[in-house]
Amino acid sequence: MDVDLGGAFCLVCGDPPPLFTDGMCESCSRARTHLVEAPANIPWTRCARCGAIEVDGRWGSIEEEVLYDDLVQRHVRVHQDAQEVAIAMMPQPITERHTLLHLQVEGVIDDLLYTEEHTVRARMSNGVCLTCTRRAGNYFEATVQLRSSGRRLEEGELNRLRATLDDVIASMPEDPMFFITKEGPVQGGYDVVLGSKGLARSWGRHLTSTFGGQSIETNSTVGRKDGVDVTRLTLLYRKPGYDLGDVVRWRDRLWRPSAWSKDGAILEAVDRHERTGATWRDLEPAVVLVRMHELVAADPLTEDASVAEVLDPTTWQVVSVRVAWDHEVGRTMVLARIEGEWVALPRSAQDRDVVTKVP
Repeated sequence: MDVDLGGAFCLVCGDPPPLFTDGMCESCSRARTHLVEAPANIPWTRCARCGAIEVDGRWGSIEEEVLYDDLVQRHVRVHQDAQEVAIAMMPQPITERHTLLHLQVEGVIDDLLYTEEHTVRARMSNGVCLTCTRRAGNYFEATVQLRSSGRRLEEGELNRLRATLDDVIASMPEDPMFFITKEGPVQGGYDVVLGSKGLARSWGRHLTSTFGGQSIETNSTVGRKDGVDVTRLTLLYRKPGYDLGDVVRWRDRLWRPSAWSKDGAILEAVDRHERTGATWRDLEPAVVLVRMHELVAADPLTEDASVAEVLDPTTWQVVSVRVAWDHEVGRTMVLARIEGEWVALPRSAQDRDVVTKVP
């Protein structure tokens, strides 16, 4: 038998080409090459208090399928020369803490198709996330104080203000510091103690843009850490004593706030077509005469260019009311009871809910 001593051959068994991985023939390559290396156990941690899951050093909510896929991606090592790799996974729960992950892997290494099956165990251990650790220690960075100018906030107003915090948290990227340490009513308003200054400031901006008013920030130093001052924020939010659409008396005339501005409110006159802006300081003497929820919608029984007859909803008697300056014949009127008399109001954007109550 003639042997070509100068030709290529398998470094393991001496077989002639074709050769593949590391100069070995196909059988030797398959026997010594592994498409993936899978550990017997893959640990992961879940917070025993809130159920958050730690993923790559960060805590958050994640579905089980996504979690197992992430564990496989981070702990199962694929051969560096593998191409067109596909991994199929089927989880099999064993106990509350243990789940078997059955893997089917396919890929190409040096033009050879490899197919392998592996089983790894995902092992859950209990831990405590950063958020729960700080909550348990009553950690906080900011306090938001909800107050009103010139009067006490009603329970319904407090509920509306507090509900916006949940909306703000839902609209922002998830952050472990977005938690409430404690909250509750206090003398003159409501206090919410938060774990994040950024959340407090975002909520303050949302409150002023939605309900008007002012927010005032003060910072206090409580210590030093790593050479840097540790401060806590107190954000005082003062809601105006009136809402958009209310009827107020200001400078001996009737007005309706129609929009909030950066430093105050935009007012619309009741007696004529006029709009003006006023600062919060200017509006301090304003007196609320009728709240938005007290307005009444009524359809005229008879009307002309200046007067309409409507049915008084309190006495069920026909009364005459001077129509608003923007009234159109046949249109539903918005009425306010002011000092014992019904006053027709010019239409405002906030009146849509009032008008829809008319059957």
